[in-house]
Formats: sequence, structure tokens, C-alpha cells
Amino acid sequence: MRQSSSIYVILKVALHICGVQGLAIHSHLSEATRSSSELFSLPSNEPPSGVSVTRRSTLRVATWVATAAGLGTAPEAGAEGGYRAAKRPTSYLVDSTQPPTLIPVDTVRKQMGVLSGLGQGSGTVKTAVINDKVNLNNILNKAVFGTIEAISELSGPEKEETNSGTGYASFLCMGIPGEATSADVDLATSLLGTVLRARKQDSALGFWFCPLSSQSDLDAYSEYGDEEDLLASLERKGVSAGTVSMYLPLFRTARSNSLKLLALAPETEDVAVARSSGLQNVNPDRRGAYVADTTGFIALSQDPKFRVYSERSLLKDFVSIGSEDQISNFFAERILVHEAAATAVAKYSVTKPDSFVALIAPTPDVRFLQGINGRIPRLCKFFNPANNKVTDNAVTTILLNPTASETLSKSRYLRLEIGTGPETLAYQSKIADYLWFSSSPKVNMIPRLMNG
Repeated sequence: MRQSSSIYVILKVALHICGVQGLAIHSHLSEATRSSSELFSLPSNEPPSGVSVTRRSTLRVATWVATAAGLGTAPEAGAEGGYRAAKRPTSYLVDSTQPPTLIPVDTVRKQMGVLSGLGQGSGTVKTAVINDKVNLNNILNKAVFGTIEAISELSGPEKEETNSGTGYASFLCMGIPGEATSADVDLATSLLGTVLRARKQDSALGFWFCPLSSQSDLDAYSEYGDEEDLLASLERKGVSAGTVSMYLPLFRTARSNSLKLLALAPETEDVAVARSSGLQNVNPDRRGAYVADTTGFIALSQDPKFRVYSERSLLKDFVSIGSEDQISNFFAERILVHEAAATAVAKYSVTKPDSFVALIAPTPDVRFLQGINGRIPRLCKFFNPANNKVTDNAVTTILLNPTASETLSKSRYLRLEIGTGPETLAYQSKIADYLWFSSSPKVNMIPRLMNG
């Protein structure tokens, strides 16, 4: 009886503190006949007659009390009142450890904070998260793989980037599955809409499938909003009506938020020429528009980190389209597409301080941070060498509904990095900055998960 009385007093105090006056706990206490409001009016600290207080019923009420106070999440009732696991997170930060690890963005508040920060131009820092609430698994992982450096290095002052003013812009690259569905587009639209709520400065949205010659068509849509004309105009430029129709929610969001629409792709015939006979045979005038920074473009292909990316990611997508098709021409095609998109994005941003550009592209074109996204900082510096403030941190990459196969994994788990061998560890690249899902992914997809 003493234990029952003590539990009863605790429940009364907890309910009073949380202000849950209307919670009818008689449904959670076996054979209960009183509501919580009646319980508060009882002068005695003994359970009223007819109320049986058991440990199990106490746990049930305690769960509901903690939930009402914002201290926990109530378990969902499964079949016949059984326990059902709480929903798993739908978004994850890819931490820049070696190897990369996943940190769940596990509350709406955290997700809103991430997206609002991107809208304000914060970008995403590419160094590992050092958290004072790290668990043993984090410590061992970071110690073993060398991401916890000497104490003097950790405690030393770091140079702060100036994320505003002339020469600064921020970028959001959203990687969408190759065989995109309306759910993928809806997710992109939702995330972009949240980001834009924090925006006041110039903003733009670029589409990887719109050739540069369609820029006037995009401008006409922005002004008049004629979707039928947009469909017809882009179809004449080689874009399928099905593709345009699927992405209409993003076009509408851009127009309603006064975003500049950007065409990012080379002309269809130029992509075909690059694939069939190499970059040297692309129309030289148009090639100059696609590749403005010729020196940087050539030098990049010799960069050791880019070479690891090319071998471990870019060239993995090669599928022969004919008996004379060569992997070298596939390489030429893809780097032309990436350079053209990054050039268009950088050109827009350099004349508009604190501008923000979001772009939509297939996952293979932005995964491992060395595709379109990896070229943007170099091109911003090329167009604005005196005042450029754009670094890798200004470019954030989010993969939407990624699959194991599109991350080049040979298992059910998502692949988080390339460059894991002793000779390539210095050039390791993580898959993206964030992974974002429309619904909770399967447990067997998520590797190296850390505490949030």
C-alpha cells in the first residue's frame, strides 16, 4: 500500500506541474472511476477507493504526462494495444568524418532550422561536427579514423567566413532520382518553399533539362504564367512534355516567389556531338558559353580528388549507346553538362550580392560533391576574382529520396563516400551534405548512424 500511495502522489504532482487538468487518466488506470480534475480535489494522498495503481498503468500515464510536457514522444498503439515503434527521422546530416557518418535531423524544429539557415545564406560547413554531447560510439569512430586532431588544433581559432555582402552568394543543389516521381518533385517543392520563407534578397531556380536557348521561354513564363506556352516552347527545344509537366509544381513555386528561372543545359545537339566525337567538335561559339573558364576546366581534370571522383562515381554511369560509343566521350559529355550548368549559376550570382540559387539535377550529377556543385566555387572566383567570397561551404547539396543503387552501393545500405583506400583517403568525398526522404527510410538503408 505504501508503494501504491507514493506512485499516486507522484502522478498527482506531475499532472499538476504539466497542467494536464483535463486528462482523463481513468482510461489508463485499471478500474479507475475518477478523472484527473477530480483527483486534484481530493485532500488525501491515498488513491481513492476503487482505483488500482499498478506499475504498468503508472508507466502509461507517465508517458502521456511527459508527452504533454514536451519531454518525450508517446508510443503509438499497435494492433490490440501493442507497442509500435516511433517514426524514424526523414532527414540526415552527412557528417564530414572519415568515414562519413549520419546525424539525424530528427525534429521538425531542427529541420526548419536547417532550411531557414540555407534561406539566410548560411551554407553548410564541410568540417566534422564536434559535439560536447558525443557518445562513446562517436568518440571511438572519430578517434580511430583520425578526425579528432591534436588538441592544439581543435582549440585554435578558426578563420570565420564572411557569409554576406559583395562577392558572396549561396547555393542549394537538390539531387533528384534519375527516374523521378511526383513524390520526389513534391519533396523538392516543399523544401524549397520552406527555404524561400527566409529569403529577402535575389533568388533563382535552375533546371538541368532546360537548354540555354530556352532562357527567353523561361522569362516569358515568369512574366505571364502561361503553362501551355511553356510546355510547347520547351518541347521545341528538345525537352519532353512529360518532364516539364512533372516539374510544374517547382515552376509554379518559383513564379509565386518571384524567382528568376535559369536554363542550365547545353543545347541538345551539342551534347550529342560531345558524346559522338568529343568536345573539340562542339560548336566553338556555343562551347565558349558553356566553358568560360577554359584554364580551370582543363586543370580540374588533372586534380587528384577529381580523378578519384571520375573513376569511382562519374564513369560508373557509363552505358554504351552504340557499337562506336566510347567511355572517353561519355566523360566529355558529362563534364560539358556539369560545366555549363555551374557556369550559368555562377554568372547569375556574381552580380547580385547575397543572392541565392537553387538548382535541380539528377542525383548522379551532384553526388559526392564533385559534379555541378563542385565547380561552382571555382567559377564564382573566375567571374569575380577580386571580391569572391564563395567557398565550398556556400554550396549545400541535398539528395532527395536517394536509393542504395544511385549512391553506387552494392548492398542495401546507402554508400556515404568514395575514396576509402590508403592511396585515396586524402581525396575522400562524402555523398552529400544532407539526405532527405519523403517518409522514414528503411532501417537497413541507413549506415553509421550517430546520436543527434
